[in-house]
Amino acid sequence: MRIGLLGAGRIGKMHAEVLQGIEAVDELLIADPASGAAETLAAELGARAGTVESVLAEADAYVIAAASDAHAPLVRAGLERGVPVFCEKPLTPNLADSLALADEIERAGSPFQLGFQRRFDRGYLEARRMVESGELGTLYCIRMAGHDPVPPHEAYIPVSGGLMRDFSGHDFDILRWLTGDEVEEVYADGSVRGFPVFAKYDDVDTAVATLRLRSGVLVVMTVARHDPLGYDIRTELFGSKDSISVGLGPRQVIRSVEPGVPAPAGPAWPNFQERFAGAYRDEMLGFFKVAAGEMDSACTARDGVESARITEAATRALKEHRIVRLEEIPA
Repeated sequence: MRIGLLGAGRIGKMHAEVLQGIEAVDELLIADPASGAAETLAAELGARAGTVESVLAEADAYVIAAASDAHAPLVRAGLERGVPVFCEKPLTPNLADSLALADEIERAGSPFQLGFQRRFDRGYLEARRMVESGELGTLYCIRMAGHDPVPPHEAYIPVSGGLMRDFSGHDFDILRWLTGDEVEEVYADGSVRGFPVFAKYDDVDTAVATLRLRSGVLVVMTVARHDPLGYDIRTELFGSKDSISVGLGPRQVIRSVEPGVPAPAGPAWPNFQERFAGAYRDEMLGFFKVAAGEMDSACTARDGVESARITEAATRALKEHRIVRLEEIPA
């Protein structure tokens, strides 16, 4: 199968390295509108560079890792040709546009998978199995943490969409997927704690959110642009029969100060690419099964819409300092 990779930036390079190691890929075609980006990456990996137009015309399937505002036209190109499409999140930067595009994808019926890689992480898979099997009993509450090691450069802040839109979409998606439940309402608050530049753009560098699921499960989440120890993504689930965590281990980004408790055995995760390297590979292997008709998509366009709706609710809650019900958000 000839795979067309659209986007040769940080995420595109990571996907390219994964794709080159998959036996089903006969040829990897790479395109990027930035001058020389596709050619450089293709030379590094032994792939073939081309224009966006030529790759769209030649490829048997698309992997879209371009800028968010380019997702919609590239997805539509795939729908027009009827080829399988993998698209990094978000579906589009705008909820209304995402709703429209999700409708188009569903009408077309072409194989499609959105890039929420945590659904393929072994720890999250086990946690979901335990929820579904009843091993946790009645799920009482969930604690989530999402902390980046360093904040983005200033030029990115005004185009990021704000902390919740930029950072928390994966958390909102994995919350729905883990529990099989839907968010009913959200409250969020935030402040600028370490990086005054965020205030310049009416944004925050640190935030908290509380969410109520339809079943009554309560969720507490922290979000931060800076963690001095590394990339920290954790989810803790507390039930009537058991309590578990995803993200604790020898490379955890937190340490105990209790006497006699050893420090983490290994270096902390420096970034999301290393933390979820296995998940990214399994995600792409899953896409090939979707493309071959061997399995349903593990992450649909509608899943992307639902994550975007929660993100919109959290952003409104943060800006307006109030509880926002999901029924307020277009669906």
